[in-house]
Amino acid sequence: MTAKLLSTRPHNRTLAASRTLFHIRRVYSIKYQVSSIMDAISQKLFLYIVIVLSATFHEYAHGFIAYKLGDSTAKDQGRLTLNPLAHIDLWGTVIIPLFLLFYGGVFIGWAKPVPYNPYNLKDQKYGSLKVGIAGPSANLIIALILGIFLRIIFTGVFGSGIFSEFFLTAVALIVYINIFLALFNLIPLPPLDGSKVLMDLFPRFSRGIMSLGFFGIFFALLVAFFILSPLAGFIFQLITGQAAFLT
Repeated sequence: MTAKLLSTRPHNRTLAASRTLFHIRRVYSIKYQVSSIMDAISQKLFLYIVIVLSATFHEYAHGFIAYKLGDSTAKDQGRLTLNPLAHIDLWGTVIIPLFLLFYGGVFIGWAKPVPYNPYNLKDQKYGSLKVGIAGPSANLIIALILGIFLRIIFTGVFGSGIFSEFFLTAVALIVYINIFLALFNLIPLPPLDGSKVLMDLFPRFSRGIMSLGFFGIFFALLVAFFILSPLAGFIFQLITGQAAFLT
């Protein structure tokens, strides 16, 4: 009996050790999965915040140029501000984009358009064009400033290791997003800014395109998915001197 008990103890110890090792591996696996999920959520939230803030600058630029041209509609309605809350549309800025971002892996959304009265503009010929192009121009200015900053950093003028890889990746993402937003809004299809530019430059030609109405956005999305991404990557490389990591 004693011999039997002694012979089973090593087996029991091995079994206990195996179970312990299994539980340890399971705990680490769960931790890794949770960490991966949290990283994915953090990346998507960062992307969302960057797009919302970039759209805020975009909308503010519309109102600012309209105000400079003599129309105070945006200012009177509290829209001449860089406060994102003033430009948020519940469905277009919160519900739909967050749902698609977390469950579809894509971002589709919109902010509340800044109102302006074209009849109040001092420049009646090209006033609407100036207001329309102001938004994309604001996004391009952001992309240029931060892109040139990245280009200087990548040349190694300030040495290596001053800025973390995370910081540089975040700045690069902001540059790329603002390039993409500018290009997307310049598509000459309603209700995008490019359609207003087209109307002022080619009023006769634009009538047929403007008749598309809100359906123009669906054609614009097709252009965005198949054309704008490589074009944005090309412009990103021109500004920063580096290949776009998102294309």
